[in-house]
Amino acid sequence: MQAVSDSSTMKVPTEFHYWQNLKTPRIQRARKVFRRMFGFDPDLPEGVVNQYAASYYDADPIAEAFVDEVYLKGDPVKGRAMLDLALEQGLDAVPDAPASMRQLFAERDVAPAWLDLDLAREGARVFRRYGPELFNFFGAITLEGYTNNSVVKPLILTGAYAGDSTKSRFLETAAFWVDMSEPGGIEPGSDGWKTSMRVRVMHVFVRRRLLAHPEWRLDDWGVPISQADALVTLMAGCIAPGYFLRIAGFRTSEKDILAMMHFWRYVGHLMGVQPRWYPETVRDGLRFSFMAFMSGAGRAGDDGVRLCRSFSEAFKPTPKADATLLQKFRDQLDHRVHQGFVDFFVSRTTRKAAGIPSAGLWRLYPLASAPVVFTAETLRKQFPKLEEVADTVSRYRRRKWLERHMSKRKAEYTAVASFTR
Repeated sequence: MQAVSDSSTMKVPTEFHYWQNLKTPRIQRARKVFRRMFGFDPDLPEGVVNQYAASYYDADPIAEAFVDEVYLKGDPVKGRAMLDLALEQGLDAVPDAPASMRQLFAERDVAPAWLDLDLAREGARVFRRYGPELFNFFGAITLEGYTNNSVVKPLILTGAYAGDSTKSRFLETAAFWVDMSEPGGIEPGSDGWKTSMRVRVMHVFVRRRLLAHPEWRLDDWGVPISQADALVTLMAGCIAPGYFLRIAGFRTSEKDILAMMHFWRYVGHLMGVQPRWYPETVRDGLRFSFMAFMSGAGRAGDDGVRLCRSFSEAFKPTPKADATLLQKFRDQLDHRVHQGFVDFFVSRTTRKAAGIPSAGLWRLYPLASAPVVFTAETLRKQFPKLEEVADTVSRYRRRKWLERHMSKRKAEYTAVASFTR
């Protein structure tokens, strides 16, 4: 584990409740379950916890300097055009590119010292192996974070993942996962490389505007879209599917999980997520995930409930006069599978608090599909020549899923023009 300095003078959001929750019966029970499952205690060193808590006030200064100069002090439309030109044709194609833009692009040109590009590529391969099932799983487990204001308020105030925009915003996120994990997706000039910059700039733009919003409480929540919350997202991209989707038949090894951790660390780097501490082992990834789980204050209230309800119904079919019978069947199937993943992977406490109805027998879908997935995974492991076949099939399935739901729309990764309140 990396050495991390301790500091009792670091500023910590008031809704970071790690120390308050540490001795509660609920967390003590969870610790016992953790120890039985993994064979070690989830506690992280105090210095790591302090560094993580303080990182709720860490943002992305290099990208912020660019956004402040080009978007907020200049013309946002011209700023977007300038960024698109640089991503498509290179920075030299931008006449009189400002210094902040040159610094932003220069940062990405230098690989971090810790990067093992082959390991990151392998992590991308493991990640895309899950196919479209991963989309349903990720969406479901996100609901567990909708009790914390630092996560909920940016989504509520911008209208993302709430109401009618829920599905379209989620599909943009899924498109981002696909772009980043496609072969070559993290290489300079690839779709993933371009997408990561667009998402990075969008996050900064939203952060700047939220900080000026009268409802944002800096002392309680830290900065919007902080390094702390971003690190939770990166870990959720590898630790959660690596273990929980074994239930659905996937045979992910610890070596696979470590590769995904490295992949997501580099994706985070491209997006400006450069935390003070990053887990370098699967054990530390598990311990971090537990710490993040137990540190929330759970005060999001009605806003969190609204997000949960919106997402649970996001794939509910809408009547279409020209829809074929096959299209209607697929839409209904996607809706039921989506509800089944929510029912199966989201805790009863969260579902009850949000008023999410039971999915009935569809909650067993992850288990019902497990024998087929397990068989395919076993064949892939036994016969290495099937690895490329399995990879091709998984990529095809998730691409078709995304095309079907996005229709002719393309992900734009733009910040909202106005807040919902």
